[in-house]
Formats: sequence, C-alpha cells, structure tokens
Amino acid sequence: TEVTEKLEEVVMIWTKQVRQVLVESEQIRREADDVGPSAELEHWKSRMSSFSSLLDEIKSSRVKKIISILQAARSKTLKQWKELDGSITIAANEAKDNVRYLYTLEKFFGPFANASPVMMEHIPSLMNTICMIYCTSPYYNTSERMTSLFLKITNQMINTCKTYLCEG
Repeated sequence: TEVTEKLEEVVMIWTKQVRQVLVESEQIRREADDVGPSAELEHWKSRMSSFSSLLDEIKSSRVKKIISILQAARSKTLKQWKELDGSITIAANEAKDNVRYLYTLEKFFGPFANASPVMMEHIPSLMNTICMIYCTSPYYNTSERMTSLFLKITNQMINTCKTYLCEG
C-alpha cells in the first residue's frame, strides 16, 4: 500500500500537469489584428507537436507500468487518469486532423501574400477548398474555426492590397 500511495501521488501530479496543458490549449488565442492564414496552420502544427509529444509520454513503458500497478491495486486515481488520457488523445487527433486539412490551403497562402491584388482568380478554388474542409473535417467544421480562418484570409487580402497600393 505504501508503494501504491506513492504511485498515486505521481499519477495525481501527472493529472494536474496534463489538465493544465489541456486548459491552456483551450484558452482564447491572442493574435495581432492583421495576422494571415499561415498563422492558423502554424498554431495547429505547434499544437499537434505538443499533444503528440504528450501522447508519446503517456504511452511510454514507464507510465504504462505505473498505470498497470495501480490497476492491479484497484486505485481510484485511475478514473481521472483515463478521462485525461482520452482528452489528450482527442486533442492530438484534432490537431493532426486540422493540420492535414489546413495544408490543403497552403497553396493559396503564396498568391494571397504577394504584393498584387490579382488574387481574385484564386478565390473560387480557395472557397471550394474551404467548403471541402467544412464538409469533411470532423473538428474544423465549427462556426468558431471557420470565422477565425475567414478573418485571417481577409486580413491577408487587405495586407496584400495595402502593400500593392503603397508600392504602386
């Protein structure tokens, strides 16, 4: 029981740390008013990296051994741990999925960032790609995510036009 108590303390510390990561990941992002769509991709790439690393750590043999010992001891701390493990898995899958879908937009970032407002020819295919993301992504198809993406695309278009006008 002494070993079990020590291992439960370790799992409680992990639980607290993992919960903190999850809470921080759900906080509203502070971004500049004129940030473009590539920032959205970078955000999800960073989040994917963080959650993948955390998932790798959770799936490590050291952690698995401690969890199996606590399972054998019928520890009550495992209920919280299993919930957090599930939440981390969902967050990692969401980030990976969002990166995959946002990469389909990357080909538009260049033309939208160039200092020429001839971007109009790219808008129909951009909109088709965004529609595809909205219709098929299990995570990115929310009003909040789409609004953020459209805002960033609009910011990029405005910045491109400003640059064109200032250089011309």
